[in-house]
Amino acid sequence: MAASVLADAGFLVALLSRQDAYHAWAAAQAELFPPPWNTCDAVLSEAFHLLGVPGRGALSALLRRRAAIPAYDLREDLERPLKLMDKYASVPMSLADACLVRMSETLADPVLLSTDSDFRIYRRHSRQSIPCVLPG
Repeated sequence: MAASVLADAGFLVALLSRQDAYHAWAAAQAELFPPPWNTCDAVLSEAFHLLGVPGRGALSALLRRRAAIPAYDLREDLERPLKLMDKYASVPMSLADACLVRMSETLADPVLLSTDSDFRIYRRHSRQSIPCVLPG
């Protein structure tokens, strides 16, 4: 079992929205990789946006009970995510994705829960694949 579980916006949205195509997958992953899930402010901003007003309460509840924890301070480590976004500009890489890749470089034994297949392209420490669990 991974020591540090990272949550992407796609995972959070799928978990909280029964209408999401990946809801059953996300619910199964939540049981295999129980909270707390580390994430970042950019991921939370994306998730709040994607869930909209109907999903705001559920995501707020996850945060309040510390199931999802914003565990990355962009103020302290700005340059590396910006370099990652430059490197993967052709994908393109979002700020949220860059922060998650950076988090995977700094946390012990990480695994990322995501619905975004771009994480198969991104590399941590320039050459290492990102340990992630994706649908399918």
